[in-house]
Amino acid sequence: MTDLDKTFAALGDATRRAIVERLASGEAPLSELAEPFDMSLTAVSKHVRVLSDAGLVSLTKRGRTRFCSLKAAPMKDAVTWLEDYRTFWEGRLDSLGRHLAKDNK
Repeated sequence: MTDLDKTFAALGDATRRAIVERLASGEAPLSELAEPFDMSLTAVSKHVRVLSDAGLVSLTKRGRTRFCSLKAAPMKDAVTWLEDYRTFWEGRLDSLGRHLAKDNK
């Protein structure tokens, strides 16, 4: 599995996207990340592990607490890949708009 595949797979889950959104505002202990979810700390840890394996999150242990931080670099690669398709779809939609405008004349 490529790094890009890992990024998309990790972000394909709503819980993991919510964790990434929270971490965008700064580092957080794992227990804090688990608070908004109706699941066990173990289940949230598994989601964090998927994000970590994809290179999106780093884990550090201070004392008995594990802290998570966002590592956004892999998302930049995903955005770059998606950008090519944005250009494609904008061109297609512009073409459709011109076609529809001709039909309405």
